[in-house]
Amino acid sequence: MALMSVNTTEKITDNYPQMVFYYLTIAIQIYCIYHLFKNGKTIYWIFVILFLPLLGSVVYLVTQVYSRKNAETIQSNVSQIINPTKKIKDLEKQLEFSDSYRNRMNLADAYFETGDYQNAIIHYKVMLENKVQNEFYPRKQLVICFSKLEDYDAVIKHAERIKNNQEFKNSTSEFYYGFALFKTGFENEAEMHLKSIDRPYSNYEERLELAKFYLETNQNEKAKTLLEEMASEANYMTKPNRKLFRSVINEVHNLLKNNF
Repeated sequence: MALMSVNTTEKITDNYPQMVFYYLTIAIQIYCIYHLFKNGKTIYWIFVILFLPLLGSVVYLVTQVYSRKNAETIQSNVSQIINPTKKIKDLEKQLEFSDSYRNRMNLADAYFETGDYQNAIIHYKVMLENKVQNEFYPRKQLVICFSKLEDYDAVIKHAERIKNNQEFKNSTSEFYYGFALFKTGFENEAEMHLKSIDRPYSNYEERLELAKFYLETNQNEKAKTLLEEMASEANYMTKPNRKLFRSVINEVHNLLKNNF
């Protein structure tokens, strides 16, 4: 009797992985069929799931559950890149439905991202009317917008309202503030703010403008040092960054060649 009990235990132990596999397959089938009916999938999937238990369930999960979600996300992202106006129209509708601070900021940022600085400015200015919210973010964005439109007086106006904020220090907005000061004749004050973005392996476009500033103000040694640093960094860029900043790198080499 004891021998039979031992043999039975051994058989159960030996078959345990197969039992787990069997019940796991059934559980996956049940989930797939539940998902199928819940989402109104084509009825032929039932036959695929039942007659090809594991393979059919895996194919269903990959093509109808996992990849569908990914495809929808990818499709949404691609449509926003290819047709940015769709995103803006959707955000306009959201703002029309609910005129909230968040919805207006999302719309302003969408205009900003597409380079429509005039419309972005309109909405960032409206955001400033909300006295409950912190004014730093919309003013920071306005500094950049007005700089892109070469309205340097407006850049200075908004920058000086937030220049003592810690987040303003060493930011792109501070650089544009310095650039505006330079363009309006305040060279000495400009350099301190322009240098704020001079950090290795970053801010390539802004650092190129800083090098040009040095050249225009006859600080040739500073210009040369900065341009040589950028040229050296270009050798260690990843392929995507090298492609992204190709025009900057070319201009760096041209400035070195033509000025030194």
